[in-house]
Amino acid sequence: MNKQNLWFLTLFSLVLVLGIYYVTMPNELLMGKEDTKVAVKKTKPKAEKTVKVTESSTLEAMRVSLTESRKEQIDTLKSQLTNNKMTAEEKNNAYEQLKYLNELQGKEETIEKKIKQELDQNCFVKIDKENISAVCISSKHDNKLANNIMRLIQKEYQNKMYITVKFEKK
Repeated sequence: MNKQNLWFLTLFSLVLVLGIYYVTMPNELLMGKEDTKVAVKKTKPKAEKTVKVTESSTLEAMRVSLTESRKEQIDTLKSQLTNNKMTAEEKNNAYEQLKYLNELQGKEETIEKKIKQELDQNCFVKIDKENISAVCISSKHDNKLANNIMRLIQKEYQNKMYITVKFEKK
């Protein structure tokens, strides 16, 4: 990977991060100082709400945990890419690992969508090399459903994968 490509990748990443930051920025920051004061005065404290744990929040917590750990890996790999002390081979390995992590995340999302579409189950899927774990929220533990999920996941791969399906109670 030459310097020109590295600079392009670095600047593109920076523009992407800034674009995402701008889109997710609260509206109060985009308003002027006077508007901010008015917005603060108009808001009223809301009554305390009870937190209700739903099936989607359990799966979402698993997704957030996985995303955070992968983000740490990606940050480490990106720092290796920009490190001048790393050899070209080490940088190439870091780039390949970044590419692999992105493909992995896309594959997990694809499998989750297929399970939702074909089997009407909300599941969390985690892929770790040839091990795949699926966690589904269901009131009953159905062996037939577990087998269908395993078959659906295996269809995505040519090689034999080690698939585990776990059911969490609603």
